Amino acid sequence: MVQKIKLSTIAETLGISTATVSLALRDSPLVASNTREKIKEQARALGYIYNRRAASLRTSRSGIIGVVVHDIMNPFYGEILKAIESELDRSRHTFILSNHYDNVEKQRTFIETLLQLGGDGVIMSPAIGTPPEDVQLAEENGMPAILVARSMEGQDLPTYRGDDSYGISLATNHLIGLGHRSIAMIGGTDQTSTGRDRYQGYVNSLRKAGIEVDPNLRIPGPRSKQGGFEAAVHFLSLPQKPTAAVCWNDLVAIGLMNGIARAGLVPGRDISVTGYDDLEEASIATPALTTVWNGQAEVGRLAARALLDRLAGSHEPDGMHLIKPEMRIRQSTSPHRPRA
Repeated sequence: MVQKIKLSTIAETLGISTATVSLALRDSPLVASNTREKIKEQARALGYIYNRRAASLRTSRSGIIGVVVHDIMNPFYGEILKAIESELDRSRHTFILSNHYDNVEKQRTFIETLLQLGGDGVIMSPAIGTPPEDVQLAEENGMPAILVARSMEGQDLPTYRGDDSYGISLATNHLIGLGHRSIAMIGGTDQTSTGRDRYQGYVNSLRKAGIEVDPNLRIPGPRSKQGGFEAAVHFLSLPQKPTAAVCWNDLVAIGLMNGIARAGLVPGRDISVTGYDDLEEASIATPALTTVWNGQAEVGRLAARALLDRLAGSHEPDGMHLIKPEMRIRQSTSPHRPRA
């Protein structure tokens, strides 16, 4: 068997103390940067592998962070994850990722596995129906939790998300300002805080403009491009003949526009469509999608920073921390044109 390289081997090779080598490999500022790089270079040359298990016994920290979200195939979560990863990299933390797909049991198993591995903390967008006990399981076992994208009733944990009610009101008010009065809302669910808040923002904007809220103009459910595409048939058959649609997210909006185009209409001219999240795909869609920037990169960065601060013994107040959304106006919306 190949013998494992020890810290003392590196130290002897360079003629320095084992303590200095240990500090350097942990990026301690107590060791000069040029010395740190020299030690790391020698460690790589000798084939040294950092023993995380041994380090965790010394420090009571594993350096492992858990991240659990609904579905990483949704670019919204991908952008949050990218920001989380970037922030954790700065402190040499490793993260383990899980998709729960709104399966509470799957999410619970992930949290239990993290505890078994000695995870330092968890960042989660909680699954629909998550009981408070599942989050408390982590907290009570010394693994602090930070919530992103969704909040939980009965929990006052630090939560980072966009201001969904305000954000969807921006999109709705934009369409009202273009003269649209029959505006549908497509996608989402009342089972999540995000869904409830976005629908409430839509309702509030209509009422403020003196427009009657017609529950038949709401098509709940879709959260993907396929869902938006399939919803187009329902949308175009509504007896109220909506001239515009506020969509749950960019994926739904792009799917809906494809369905509208398949029916022989022109999105952005015959039907105005708004999205939500301002994903990279939004600006290159055809037509370019009018949408709402939801600050997902900022959400990920702040959530990771908040968790690291808690692990260091200081943190921001618990409760909600909202990112203020911004409107992105492009080609998928236009002034209302009375139909012949």
